[in-house]
Amino acid sequence: MCEVVQLSTTRDLTTGPTWSNLLRLAGPMVLGIIAVISVSLVDTYYVGQLGTKELTALSFTFPVTLSVSSLAIGLGAGASSMVSRAIGSDNRKDAKRLATDSLVLAVILVLSVAVVGYLMIDWLFALLGATGDVLDMVGRYMRIWFLAIPLLVVPIVANSIVRAVGDAFWPSAIMVGSAVINITVTPAFIFGWGPIPAMNIEGAAIGTMVAWLFTLVGAFLLIALRERMLVLSVPPFSDVYQSWKRILLVSVPASVGNAVNPIGIAVVTAIIAVYGDTVVAGFGVATRIESLAVIPMLALSSAIGPFTGQNWGASKTSRITRALKISYAVCAIWAAALALFFWVAAESVIAVFSDDADVIQAASLYLTIVPLSVWGYGIVIIAAGAFNALGKSSTGLAFYLSRTALLYVPLSFLASALSQSWGVFFAIAIANAISGMAVAAYSLWWLTSCEEKGAQPA
Repeated sequence: MCEVVQLSTTRDLTTGPTWSNLLRLAGPMVLGIIAVISVSLVDTYYVGQLGTKELTALSFTFPVTLSVSSLAIGLGAGASSMVSRAIGSDNRKDAKRLATDSLVLAVILVLSVAVVGYLMIDWLFALLGATGDVLDMVGRYMRIWFLAIPLLVVPIVANSIVRAVGDAFWPSAIMVGSAVINITVTPAFIFGWGPIPAMNIEGAAIGTMVAWLFTLVGAFLLIALRERMLVLSVPPFSDVYQSWKRILLVSVPASVGNAVNPIGIAVVTAIIAVYGDTVVAGFGVATRIESLAVIPMLALSSAIGPFTGQNWGASKTSRITRALKISYAVCAIWAAALALFFWVAAESVIAVFSDDADVIQAASLYLTIVPLSVWGYGIVIIAAGAFNALGKSSTGLAFYLSRTALLYVPLSFLASALSQSWGVFFAIAIANAISGMAVAAYSLWWLTSCEEKGAQPA
């Protein structure tokens, strides 16, 4: 007999107004995502004080660090999908088993990736176009980063599981605490303070590692003690294998899907490298600022997973359709606001991160062209998050590929051959818009078809 989940009405996502459930999940995640992205922005700000070469080196690391982090996000998506659906169908025993096995799987995979990544640093970044002193700086930063990445991956998976239960507040609080620590200690490690020697670009990686250690401890206490979602008994390996199989069926496509965008950014970084280091640096600064600007969309993509999973498990498909329509409308409104803001204030914002006139020019050009189209990117990531939660992560992967592999990279390459950097930025905007319209149409059609057919959760 299945154990029934004892959820309070404030954590049950299958009842109540759709918009309020989304707001309750996405609201805390706005602060949490700001905290996570602030780590990257703090590194960018302080490393930018060291010089343009250091800033260029950090720009080369951005797509790779995002790609590796996508493994954790994908594993978290797989765990959240399975756990939220188990909760929606009132099966806590299965939810706890899946949560525990997800964390064990995360430890095994991240250690493997960290070792391989550490050994391939020079080859990988040389392939991306880093050379000379810039390549040396990249290596000094990434060697520490790969040693630290296990401290981030496990908490990401743990926090995803807690959100699947319906609690977004405490995972976000841990993320904010980690960011505060990062902001506090990173400049001390970069520039030196008291007994701490100046470590330059390596200091940025060490500061991040210290902050991630806090995240690891906080997430473990949350999932083990507050939510009691861990099973301490050792099951037969056949049971663990079945759990891993179910999780990986969602996690593998979800991980690849989350990696598609940073890989696309890496390819475009290599494409625009022909325009010089300052354009690469400007592109890196602009994409970091953009990642902060799209936080409401990222928060919705995090919120839509638990909401979708619980309602699919409870056979309430119409609530999922309504949630997507609300989310897509928010994307359109937010993109318009961003476009207006950056049209007026792009140069002032960029100047916070670099005083190099050429870097400011390149970054401001990006931020006056691309933001109006980010509604399309928002739709892609929200729809992918919903379909991951449905257990249909292959469809979510297809959404990412339609934007990046079919449009973003090919159009950028074509534009680079026909024009200057501004042409590449227009190509990115076109890719966002076309993919957003296509994904919105398909996702709503598919869910409406499920409602009409009376489809039941798998």
